Amino acid sequence: MEHIVQPFIEFAFMRRALVGCIAIALGSTPVGVFLMLRRMSLTGDAMAHAILPGAAVGFLFAGLSLPAMTVGGLVAGMAVALAAGFVTRSTVLKEDASLAAFYLISLAVGVAIVSTHGSNVDLMHVLFGTVLALNDDALILLCAISTITLFTLAVLFRPLVMECLDPAFLGAVSRMSPVAHFAFLALAVLNLVAGFHALGTLMAVGMMVLPAASARFWTRGIGPMMAVACLFAMASSVAGLLLSYHFGLPSGPAIVLSLGGVYAVSVLAGPVGSLSSRYWPRTRHLEA
Repeated sequence: MEHIVQPFIEFAFMRRALVGCIAIALGSTPVGVFLMLRRMSLTGDAMAHAILPGAAVGFLFAGLSLPAMTVGGLVAGMAVALAAGFVTRSTVLKEDASLAAFYLISLAVGVAIVSTHGSNVDLMHVLFGTVLALNDDALILLCAISTITLFTLAVLFRPLVMECLDPAFLGAVSRMSPVAHFAFLALAVLNLVAGFHALGTLMAVGMMVLPAASARFWTRGIGPMMAVACLFAMASSVAGLLLSYHFGLPSGPAIVLSLGGVYAVSVLAGPVGSLSSRYWPRTRHLEA
C-alpha cells in the first residue's frame, strides 16, 4: 500500500495528474460509449488527430498557452468534422474515407508547424501530452469540460440512445435528431481537446475508446456500461501514473497501456460476449 498511496501523498504533481485524469475519465468515457455504440470509434481517432493543426497554430502564436491551444484545437476539430461531413454528403466518398483523408492531412500539417517553429520537446508535448505538469488552469478547464459533458449527456440521453438504435425513426418522429447529432460531435471534439492537454493528440482517444470497449464485455445496459467504463478509466489512470512514477515510463503511454491491459482481460474473461463466455460457457461446466 505504501507504493500505491505514498506517491500521491508526497507529491503535488501526482495529485494534480490524478485529478486531471479523473476529470477526463468522467467526461470522455460516456462519450466513448456512444462512439462505440454508433460504430464511430475510428471517427474519434480521426477527430483526435484533426485537432492537431489548430493546437499547432495556437502554439505558433502563443507558445504552450492553454487558451490559445484549446481554442485552436476546438476550431480545427469542428472544421474537420464539418468538412468531412460536407464531402460525404456532396460526393461519392464515404464518411470513413473522407475522415481518414482529412485527419491524415491535419496530422501532417500540425506536426510540420510544431516541428518547424518549436523544439523536439514541444513536439513531444503536443503529441504525447504532459499529464504530470498540469497546472490549476488546466485542471479547471478539464473539470469544466467534464461538467458540461455530463450535463449535456443528461439532457440529450434519450435522443442519443435512440439515434444509436434507429436514427431513421428518431428523424421521423422528432426534431431532436440533428440537435443530438451535432451536439454529440461537439462533445467528442471538446473531450478530445481536454484529453489533448493531458495525454497529447496521439493518446487522447485512448481514454475515450478503450474503457468503453472494455465495459462492453461486462454489461449490456448503456447506463451501467458508462459507469463501468468510468471505473476502468480511473483505475487505469492510477495504475499508469504509478507505473510512470516507479519505472520511469512516459505517463500518457503508461495510462493507455494500463487501459490496454484492462481491455485484454475483458476480451478474455468478461461475462458478456468474451472469449471465455463464447468458448467455455458455464452450461458446459454444469453439464460436465
